[in-house]
Amino acid sequence: MNLLSRKASCNSHGQDSSYFAGWEEYEKNPYDDVKNPEGIIQMGLAENQLSFDLLESWLAQNPDAAGFKRNGESIFRELALFQDYHGLPAFKKALVEFMAEIRGNKVSFDSNKLVLTAGATSANETLMFCLANPGEAFLLPTPYYPGFDRDLKWRPEVEIVPIQCTSSNGFRITKSALEEAYQQAQKRNLKVKGVLVTNPSNPLGISLSRHELDLLLSFITAKGIHLISDEIYSGTVFNSTGFVSIMEVLMNKKYVNSPVWDRVHIVYSLSKDLGLPGFRVGAIYSNNKLVVDAATKMSSFGLVSSQTQYLLSAMLSDKKFTKNYLTENRKRLKRRHAMFIRGLKNAGIPCLESDAGLFCWVDMRHLLSSKTFEAEMELWKKIVYQVGLNVSPGSSCHCVEPGWFRMCFANMSERTLGLAMQRIKSFVNSISDSNNVSQNKRHSNKSSRRKSFSKWIFSLSFHDREGER
Repeated sequence: MNLLSRKASCNSHGQDSSYFAGWEEYEKNPYDDVKNPEGIIQMGLAENQLSFDLLESWLAQNPDAAGFKRNGESIFRELALFQDYHGLPAFKKALVEFMAEIRGNKVSFDSNKLVLTAGATSANETLMFCLANPGEAFLLPTPYYPGFDRDLKWRPEVEIVPIQCTSSNGFRITKSALEEAYQQAQKRNLKVKGVLVTNPSNPLGISLSRHELDLLLSFITAKGIHLISDEIYSGTVFNSTGFVSIMEVLMNKKYVNSPVWDRVHIVYSLSKDLGLPGFRVGAIYSNNKLVVDAATKMSSFGLVSSQTQYLLSAMLSDKKFTKNYLTENRKRLKRRHAMFIRGLKNAGIPCLESDAGLFCWVDMRHLLSSKTFEAEMELWKKIVYQVGLNVSPGSSCHCVEPGWFRMCFANMSERTLGLAMQRIKSFVNSISDSNNVSQNKRHSNKSSRRKSFSKWIFSLSFHDREGER
């Protein structure tokens, strides 16, 4: 007899994906520059560890916030007894102002339309519960974050239909790809409830263009469906030409108070921009009051602790700090990205040109033994077990082309990244040397056969001449 429920025992969590399998191998043999220098370097984790010193410096200068004090007086009892699932008003106000600051204050956000959740994972799942019934579908452009299979499919039981994007146009969303995905859903008798995009993209590291955002709004308008814009990497944009929030497009296109206005929702988190994944701070922003009310009630299953809210409300209300942090963090990300790109280039590996994120979409198609996903998995295993780097294969992100990999660069020291680049270069060189040996061997065999053939012709000719005599 099965003692577990159908939900607990089903395999739609996605834990068997190579994305998670790589993490398991890393955890068995984690790299440490002193204790385990031959271990696996974690390049599959999108964490921002480049600006922790700025956070620690602020904490040292603001001991009251970390000590749960206000004007020198303890507020521990007040925070310990706070249970309102609407959240601390001061924190919600500080958070929406921080979101606006990241977007250059081109748009503003109303804290009454914000729902706090325990991270972006909880936010996306909650939106699925609010917007779709089990068996209904959302369209997602590929490649997409492997965790969405868990967030959308496991507990909400929502189907994912891929919007197939390819390298031919830099994996950009097109009108034809949107229509094809919608038609594919209809063929499967799936009711499409919306589109979910990450902007900037995980795993591509690119910001959606205004053209793509306009395309998405036109598409959901025509189909009468929802759009979720997951913007948790909005503060990681390191090139000034990049990110435009869907809220800015909504305002500029004069969609305010239109039916579309109520069908666009934003997911945000402090896990990437501030590098605080352990604090579990996420949020849903929606102009739809019904969605906000329903999501607020559901947030009871994943609240942000009052202590966390108090600490971060003080930090994010310090405008001098947030301005300096965002500026310096972007500079550091840009430098680290440039270092990573140089290392890849030195190893003869190209990648998709990017402007944001904590990772790059790396092109290793030329290293495949064949143009198949089997060859991609073969290469991935070599990189994990032989090279000692945990990277995410494109197939785990549902990429339609074998040979692409997501590699993270902001979750380690500069020294560790340098070692990772040395390892990948040595690996590429070993493949090149092996190919050269094989080619030389084939050339030698061909030359030997040509010599043997020449001797045979000569011998045959000699015997013919003897017969003529």
